[in-house]
Amino acid sequence: MRATLSIVILASLTLTNATQAQDIRAGTQTYERYCAACHGHDATGFGPMRAVLTLLPTDLTALRATNNGHFPVERVVRRIDGRDPLVSHGSPMPIYGSFFEDRDTGLKTERGQIILTSQPVIDLVAYLETLQKP
Repeated sequence: MRATLSIVILASLTLTNATQAQDIRAGTQTYERYCAACHGHDATGFGPMRAVLTLLPTDLTALRATNNGHFPVERVVRRIDGRDPLVSHGSPMPIYGSFFEDRDTGLKTERGQIILTSQPVIDLVAYLETLQKP
């Protein structure tokens, strides 16, 4: 019994410590370097590459508005890191391969669950949250 309780406590502490701070400035830089060409500098979906894409880029400033007032953290993470592929430019997103792969880090979703992804994705999600229209 005592060993089981110790394992449960250790697991909860590990999971709690697994979540990392979000760096909006790093997320901004990631967005400008990897996302703005398609989604635009203002993230409304009107980047210079829009004309050559199979599917038009999403207005990233309206993610909260199109999700009943909640920012869809899990859906955004899955789209960025490739678990929910979107073939808009001839290959699954992201097209930047290993940049978005990193040591898995926890991020709390809108439902309070933890989703594992890389720190660059966590930072990018933090930045995208700041862009949401009221």
